[in-house]
Amino acid sequence: MADDNRNHTARIVVAYAISTLLLGGYSIWRYLMGDYNRILLPASLALVMLVACLMCIARASQARLSAYLALIVGYLMLALELPWLDESGIMWLGFAPLLTVLLLPLASAMLLNLLLAPVWLLLSDSQLDVHLALSYVAMALVAALVPWEQRRQQALLDATNPRDPHCNALAREALHELLASEYQRTQFLGQPFAVLTLHLPQLEMASEQFGNRARQSLLDAFCLAVNRCSRRHDFLGRQGTSTFWLVLPDTSQSGAQMVQQRIEQALETTVLVDTGPLRAAIAHCQRLPGESWPRFEQRLLTMARHLSGS
Repeated sequence: MADDNRNHTARIVVAYAISTLLLGGYSIWRYLMGDYNRILLPASLALVMLVACLMCIARASQARLSAYLALIVGYLMLALELPWLDESGIMWLGFAPLLTVLLLPLASAMLLNLLLAPVWLLLSDSQLDVHLALSYVAMALVAALVPWEQRRQQALLDATNPRDPHCNALAREALHELLASEYQRTQFLGQPFAVLTLHLPQLEMASEQFGNRARQSLLDAFCLAVNRCSRRHDFLGRQGTSTFWLVLPDTSQSGAQMVQQRIEQALETTVLVDTGPLRAAIAHCQRLPGESWPRFEQRLLTMARHLSGS
């Protein structure tokens, strides 16, 4: 998730940098054409876009402010150029709703597009035309379909994604499905089966005392340490807010205890700036001979509640 945010920020920075170069090149072209009256605004807006780009690089929290600056730059350039365009003005008229939808939330973008529709129509044509107005509305609706489809696809992906959205572990539903499947498989093959219950009490206070960034760092460090101590076919899942299950198929009691010791040692050597060394309460649950799945699951849930103190 953090990588996705970084990639998204990097794409925005690249877009702002390209916009800065385009505005700078446009100013130089106007200078070479001898059109000195139309140089000052694009040259100034190129500096504004450079500021927006640097703001986006410096702090991700200022991405919204940089988006507002980019939107203002686009509006001013469109207002500068639309009166000079003839038949091609209707094509550039779609730039305003598209830019608004790309830089603002969908509801705000649609409201702003409706409010500014008379402005863009008057700038592109001195006489309001019904066909021109319908074209603008159609462009605004088509532009709105892009983020709507992105949200729909993201919602579908989130609904079918087995991973927890906040850490490198399985989500609760996927964890229970795989846990039941592995239990039945190892029982059929006559293999031992064990599950480690891990409770991370520091997680409950991390966001309150140090903020969400410290909480995320704690989650990432914990999952990394546990996964390093696990085998390829073991899987870590998030049972609750601060409770995790590490499923160990084909693992005897002594093997599960060795994994538990490795995890405890790895957590002790993992030190974070805000919260210090990681501390986790770990309990081991081994399948008993002839034990049914509902009984084993009940023991696991009881153990998780006991570790979390609930």
